[in-house]
Amino acid sequence: MEITTVGIDLAKSIFQVHAVDAVGHVVVRKALRRAQVMPFFAKLPRCLVGMEACGTAHHWARELMSLGRDVRLMPPAYVKPYVKRGKTDANDAAAICEAVTRPSMRFVPVKSTDQQAALALHRTRDLLVKQRTQLVNMIRGLLAEFGIEMARGLRHALKLAARLSAGDAAEVPPLAQRVVTGLADQIGAVQIQLTRLEKELLAWHRDSDLSQRLATIPGVGIVSATALAASVSEPERFRSGRQFAASLGLTPLQNCSGGKERLGRISRMGDRYLRRLLVVGMTSLIRRAKATPTSVDPRLPALLQRKPVRVVTVAAANRTARVAWAIMTRGGTYRAPLAAAA
Repeated sequence: MEITTVGIDLAKSIFQVHAVDAVGHVVVRKALRRAQVMPFFAKLPRCLVGMEACGTAHHWARELMSLGRDVRLMPPAYVKPYVKRGKTDANDAAAICEAVTRPSMRFVPVKSTDQQAALALHRTRDLLVKQRTQLVNMIRGLLAEFGIEMARGLRHALKLAARLSAGDAAEVPPLAQRVVTGLADQIGAVQIQLTRLEKELLAWHRDSDLSQRLATIPGVGIVSATALAASVSEPERFRSGRQFAASLGLTPLQNCSGGKERLGRISRMGDRYLRRLLVVGMTSLIRRAKATPTSVDPRLPALLQRKPVRVVTVAAANRTARVAWAIMTRGGTYRAPLAAAA
């Protein structure tokens, strides 16, 4: 019996394989160690291979594609309904093998090594920003115990730490001063790493034509543009900009029954990092709209007069996602509305 479809449950060391023939009969169902995966697939004829889009999935997809296999990645949430009774590696592999053959299944494009390298910059930068925020909050909390209130912002934290290291705060015990100075030194080290990463992102942005075109959208900077360019491999898979915005969780949840349509909050599905970048960018744009309404799209100040700020922010992020999809699929750059351009 010839194998036509294979489902593989990825892991760190032990991989579970479930293979079937053309009529759905199980041919292979066994566990493989990491070193056995490539030799096993090298012996198989050309077949369809399904995987969940999780950690290391893109690496293994590229490796198996180099052997001439048809590899398809699926979101884990779409595979879960096919799991039969009990969460085991064997059942997961069988569910993957079943799900990959469904004609209505949605697949995840395989990312290139260049895209994953750019995303590694983003993930590392995001981690360092969180660590920097934690250190600043730690300094603020420690100094509050001695009656010192620190203003918000990284600059104020470093300035206050420098004053403590110089001995200008007699109300803080020497031991606490040394602790705060050590935390400030860590903030400085993190800031140096962040500067290096942002230079790498800028260099990647300058080498990417798509990232430069995305950066022409108002509210989309270098960080958001490079993240979109690196994360979205095949934007043409989405039928419309609305479908792309829905994949980022920026469209309302639907609860429709009996011919009645009820819309709730945004679904918050998909890539959390991209969604957060778009919302943060639109928050900055709305601040500018409040200060100088003539410098932004006239629809934005008009919407702010009718809706709460946060609702407008998410709506603007939704619209930005649609514009980004149009640029990625049709080429060109952002074109401002005629009224705004005038």
